[in-house]
Amino acid sequence: MNNFSFYKDGKAFYCLFFLVFFLSFPPVSASSIERRSLSFFQQHQVQGTITDGTSPLPGVTIAIKSKLQSSTISDFTGQYSLLASPSDTLVVSFMGFKTAFVPVNGRTTVNVKLGFDTTTLQEVRVNAGYYSTKQSERTGSIAGITSKDIEIQPVTNVLAAMQGRMAGVSITQTTGIPGGNFEIKIRGQNSLRAEGNAPLYIIDGVPYASDPIGSAQISTLFPYATGALNGINPEQIQSIEVLKDADATSIYGSRGANGVVLITTKKGKSGKTKFTLSASSGTGKVTQFVKMMDTNQYLSMRRRAFANDGITDYPESAYDINGTWDQNRNTNWQKELLGGTSLFTDMQGSVSGGSANTNFYLSGNYHSESTVFPGDFLYKKGGGQFNMNHQSEYQKFKIQFSAGYTLQDNDQPSFDLTTEARTIAPNAPELYNPDGTLNWANSTWQNPLRYLPAKFESKTHDFLANTVLSYEILPGLLLKTSMGYTNLRHGETRLNPSTIYDPAFHVGSSSSSLILGSTSRNSWIIEPQLNWERAIGNHKLGLLLGGTFQQQSTAQLVESGTGFSSNSLIYNLAAASRIKILTDNAILYKYQAFFGRLNYNWKERYIVNLTARRDGSSRFGPGNQFATFGAIGAGWLFSKESFLTEFSWLSFGKLRGSYGTTGSDQIGDYQFLDTYATSGVLYGGKSGLAPSRLYNPNFAWETNRKLELALESGFLQDRIFFTAAWYRNRSSNQLVGIPMPGTTGFSSLQSNLEATVQNAGWEFTLRTVNLSKGSFGWTSSLNLSFSRNKLLRFPGLEGSTYSEKYRLNAPLNITLLYEYTGIDPKTGLYQFRDINNDGKISFPDDKQIVMDLNPQYYGGLQNQLSYKGWSLDFLFQFVKQKNVNYPVGATGEMYNQPEVTQHAWQQPGDLRPYQIQTAGYNFDALSAGSLYSESTASISDASFIRLKNISLWYDLPLKQTKCRLMIQGQNLLTFTGYRDGDPEFTSFGSLPPLRVITAGVQFTF
Repeated sequence: MNNFSFYKDGKAFYCLFFLVFFLSFPPVSASSIERRSLSFFQQHQVQGTITDGTSPLPGVTIAIKSKLQSSTISDFTGQYSLLASPSDTLVVSFMGFKTAFVPVNGRTTVNVKLGFDTTTLQEVRVNAGYYSTKQSERTGSIAGITSKDIEIQPVTNVLAAMQGRMAGVSITQTTGIPGGNFEIKIRGQNSLRAEGNAPLYIIDGVPYASDPIGSAQISTLFPYATGALNGINPEQIQSIEVLKDADATSIYGSRGANGVVLITTKKGKSGKTKFTLSASSGTGKVTQFVKMMDTNQYLSMRRRAFANDGITDYPESAYDINGTWDQNRNTNWQKELLGGTSLFTDMQGSVSGGSANTNFYLSGNYHSESTVFPGDFLYKKGGGQFNMNHQSEYQKFKIQFSAGYTLQDNDQPSFDLTTEARTIAPNAPELYNPDGTLNWANSTWQNPLRYLPAKFESKTHDFLANTVLSYEILPGLLLKTSMGYTNLRHGETRLNPSTIYDPAFHVGSSSSSLILGSTSRNSWIIEPQLNWERAIGNHKLGLLLGGTFQQQSTAQLVESGTGFSSNSLIYNLAAASRIKILTDNAILYKYQAFFGRLNYNWKERYIVNLTARRDGSSRFGPGNQFATFGAIGAGWLFSKESFLTEFSWLSFGKLRGSYGTTGSDQIGDYQFLDTYATSGVLYGGKSGLAPSRLYNPNFAWETNRKLELALESGFLQDRIFFTAAWYRNRSSNQLVGIPMPGTTGFSSLQSNLEATVQNAGWEFTLRTVNLSKGSFGWTSSLNLSFSRNKLLRFPGLEGSTYSEKYRLNAPLNITLLYEYTGIDPKTGLYQFRDINNDGKISFPDDKQIVMDLNPQYYGGLQNQLSYKGWSLDFLFQFVKQKNVNYPVGATGEMYNQPEVTQHAWQQPGDLRPYQIQTAGYNFDALSAGSLYSESTASISDASFIRLKNISLWYDLPLKQTKCRLMIQGQNLLTFTGYRDGDPEFTSFGSLPPLRVITAGVQFTF
């Protein structure tokens, strides 16, 4: 297949590009040229200081009214400078202050004092990706946070900084292991495939692949592999915007179905050179343990279990109860194996500054984090970022360059000890012998520390660079080109030396094994754009045309080796007696698109926004490589209508709506081709090939149709600002595995199915200025999301292999359960409803109760208080949900159980919450226990309110240097009725999230 075939559509784009280019030139006379030149060369340098009357204001935007693209930002001391004509008017705007319009009147020094005002939120410009728009004039659904929200959190992953702060954005931490991953869903799950629900990430205009880093062979064994977004340093982020509805995402076409996350890094500011240094350190502990039995409770359970089974002589293998192990010894294994303290260290440094035409920003960072496991394990991350902006003397030509590099070095135990910590008997032996060697207790147990020499090590090099060139051909006509490059190199090692085995078994180094994986990913992107804006009376028109040309290549090699002559040679694959190549892939992905936007604004009251994109992807078969996506958005600023001007309590009001389509090409590469893999079977001394995938040329796009209606309103000069949005997204043409007859040699064929998934819900946000008087300020922000996911259509569901996974008109994230009816007081066994009345409990006929595990609602409440040099910020995250309990099943065997299970049935007539205990000889009890863990009894309310983040800082009253003292906390308190550990995180075999507290200092001079 020729992957370049879809580039042919580029001819139409270039024809349209030059047509608009030449039509945009108005007739120009010689006299007008002379007048323009004279006015142009009369520009001079204007400088000054921006204050609030008492102190300088950094970060204030100063622009020229006639050409707002000519702007600058005040530095740390409030100073600014820019070129302006004597007759120009400066527009000075800053969040929380009234916008000031200050005539230059020929002055070279213009100092400005801003007055406080809460209505400036409407004037803030929002990043929408290919363009920016005023907050008051946007027609799409865009949520965002800034560096002020990010810097106060002791987190290493950008997704952690977003938790609980955005309506419609659900983020869950998947592990507490350093460098681990997070799961994000923007307005629910659109695809039947779990891997098809990730949003599109854009960093400074460059797409950033969110595919899992590393190989499936290693991550399957080691589920807490490096998170894909850990290469982004949260401290270097200026803002994050999340695009949600069709109006905001359709311009990204086939990659906007699951939302778009725009990340903008910090930039330099003109003015005095500023240095910033910060350092912090802290500790982390597991948030919450499952309350397990102590030795007395555990041995009581074991004795009762043997008695119930009619066994009086304990077997030789029952070391915990037959006297082999000390029955007075008690160890809380969760505290022993997971109760360590993780140490955090962070250092940041930056320098920024520049002239009116050139500014720069250079920063570096270092982070280290140990684990709560025993042993010396460390996750380290360091990197740097550079940004430079330059404009020509007359501000026609501009260049922006940014580059960032991050190195991650992760050293962790090769096995998560969480399962061991929750199952080992509390009277198990000591971990170490008196001489410091591991205690195997005469081969009566598997010492959990045996896993420590088995290591998982990974190193990730991540580089991203972007250059934007722009030229203002005429006032309002801008030609721009964005060029980006990314390079990721990831290596990982998983080793199992023979020392993880009991030496009594005389296992030699020949049993040692090693898995090596390496991944290399390179991509480039070029996006030429033409932007035209024109204002004629009450009419404003904006036109954007652009194209995208992208290519990404990925190479992956995974090798394994076993049978080493010595453990000292285990890192040398050549020393293995058996070497096997598990994966050797080379993948090329090509993508092309043409996009456009037309925006019309009349009287700043009525706004219409049209977006469209024509996409081509090499991931689809011939004839299906191209698709067109588009959207329409509209807004009515009804607060500007004359009949409402007398209502002074209404400061802002807008109705907006949108409808359009987006798509998804998250299907992997070469999925439509028939492919082959080495069979591993030798014929004539050569390895043969075996088919691994069937050809399907009809592979096509998953399509998401999005509809939204929203109200935005401000009251009392926006001291109260409220938004409400209703949305409905329908994702169809789902790519799923269609079952195939066994005679074909394949169980399924990846193909499109007319299945439809719907996500609908409500989102509310409320921002209030509770108090703003003198030196004291208090603001609050609340976001609340209600979301309902359901499967609308799935032709042939009942006869497919998905019949026991999905249900029509039910959410995708469900579990099918047996219906638990209680305990038979006579036999002491769990009982379940016989749905098909056949006299027995069987799968799948009786496992038909649908349990929805999606959150009913979620959100966050943030408060910010300030008094003179003191500031306090705290966020409560809340979720209403059900989740899985700790797996109990049958109790009484040789592994620990939650403390509550001691309340078990003992004799006929008992009414207890848990059934009769068995040491493993009562097969009816074992069977009932297995059904119990898959029944409605295994689900409970896991709702919680969590003090997600708190930050307290104080700015010392120094003159020349700004010194800030900080205390930060993450996951501090959790209020929940859920008894089985952390309510957010129910993967019982993995480490829960950590409670982190840090303290630090920051100097700016």
